[in-house]
Amino acid sequence: MGEDIAGFPINLVRWSRRSTYNLSEELKEYGISVCPSSVGKILKIGNFSLRVNRKCVSETHHPDRNRQFEIISETRKRFEDKGQPIISIDSKKKELIGNFKNSGKTWRKNYDKVYDHDFRSQAIGIAAPYGIFEPIYNLGTVVVGKSYDTPEFAVNCIDLWFNSFAKKRYQNVKELLILCDGGGSNGSRSRLWKYYLHQKICKKYGIGIRVCHYPTGASKWNPVEHCLFGPITNNWQGRPLRSFEIALECIKSTSTKKGLRVEAVLNDKEYQKGNKASDSQMKTINLIRNDELPQWNYSLIP
Repeated sequence: MGEDIAGFPINLVRWSRRSTYNLSEELKEYGISVCPSSVGKILKIGNFSLRVNRKCVSETHHPDRNRQFEIISETRKRFEDKGQPIISIDSKKKELIGNFKNSGKTWRKNYDKVYDHDFRSQAIGIAAPYGIFEPIYNLGTVVVGKSYDTPEFAVNCIDLWFNSFAKKRYQNVKELLILCDGGGSNGSRSRLWKYYLHQKICKKYGIGIRVCHYPTGASKWNPVEHCLFGPITNNWQGRPLRSFEIALECIKSTSTKKGLRVEAVLNDKEYQKGNKASDSQMKTINLIRNDELPQWNYSLIP
């Protein structure tokens, strides 16, 4: 057992990389006959237990990580005091639309029959949900795309939210705070994201935009992840998403005890990957980077 023992020295919990069946067979070589169940009981007496891998080691701990969280908190407080809108945005995992298995369980008398393999060729389409969460009002808007998750798609989702919902909830909007991850379609290094954000939101509506990106490896703290995407996943678990209409219905019906309400809209537009913002296009935008951590914090002026 010595070479196969692992454990945690503080609470003295140990575990073995061998199975009880293997141990039972090895003990027979020493003339000891014991069944796998008895081996398991003996291991428990010796403070062994079944353990799974735990994601707790961060390899992307940026030295400015804590300071960026402080900047985000300070900026949120400033926007809340002014009554200006704050949104947390991100893309949710893409979903196959069709008669496919959806993880989770639901109470029912009979099980749903779905395909035994998840082949994309059998899918009606692929849903690309883009979430926009408003922490002040605990409201969510999800734009379900049928194409690629590109910077243009991300900005169009914000445009749809602002034009259809934000104008009704916020009076005299002068600034908008956007909290987002450091990568993806709305990544901190994406020039096209900044260009479209300035052209389609900033100039179009005449408002200033402040963008704060979460540090590398810290996307799980983005409010949209646990305040919007988590409840949506729980709401449609175990239910096959056989059509885009069913997906939208599941999203719209999502709610929590804390009062979360969600709107859902379908976006049929086709987006092309690989587009880039040229140097001449970038010269047309008014981008002001913060003095502190400018790679994650910047403002766009109309």
